[in-house]
Amino acid sequence: MELILKYFKDLSEEQKNQLAQLKDLYTEWNDKINVISRKDIDSLYLHHVLHSLAIAKVIQFQPGSNVLDVGTGGGFPGIPLAILYPDTNFHLVDSIGKKIKVVKEVANALGLKNVTAEHARVQQIKTKYDFIVSRAVTAFPAFVNMVRKNCKIENKNALPNGIIYIKGGDFEEEIKQYGKKISLFNCTEFFAEDFFETKKVVHLTL
Repeated sequence: MELILKYFKDLSEEQKNQLAQLKDLYTEWNDKINVISRKDIDSLYLHHVLHSLAIAKVIQFQPGSNVLDVGTGGGFPGIPLAILYPDTNFHLVDSIGKKIKVVKEVANALGLKNVTAEHARVQQIKTKYDFIVSRAVTAFPAFVNMVRKNCKIENKNALPNGIIYIKGGDFEEEIKQYGKKISLFNCTEFFAEDFFETKKVVHLTL
């Protein structure tokens, strides 16, 4: 938890309390339904919470924004972002029902009124959003093709509407076809930990 406070200093007491509860909630649920690898649960704040919040270093969502989190798994990046942006609406979807059960239970336990969780494939989702976020669920071009239909045209945020994708490793080949519509942000610009050495936030204007 200290790790989060190191990089996000202006949190309310409620936000601090909600973030502090994540460890116990995910540890408890992970014992019943494996949504985070067993060895990873001890690094929850580094590998999952702070990693998700790299998006918050790239954009501050305006109140009333709508964000779709595709392939959310146990709720990342959606749950940490929903804590940070209580006036933004987050729709978390995953094709695996038991993962969505965990998302719903965690969101309820935290009292997050701005989160809806749905067991669905993104191909079934017809609603349009300001942004579609994800942590590298598939090859980037395939992801773009799946979610392009879900992007609103009218912009209300500092970044143009589109995809915000958290990705590790080298993927220049995957993105070169998008040219100037792509912006890359190295997570090492925001966070000092070695874990972020190869991690990036990708923004694609749609």
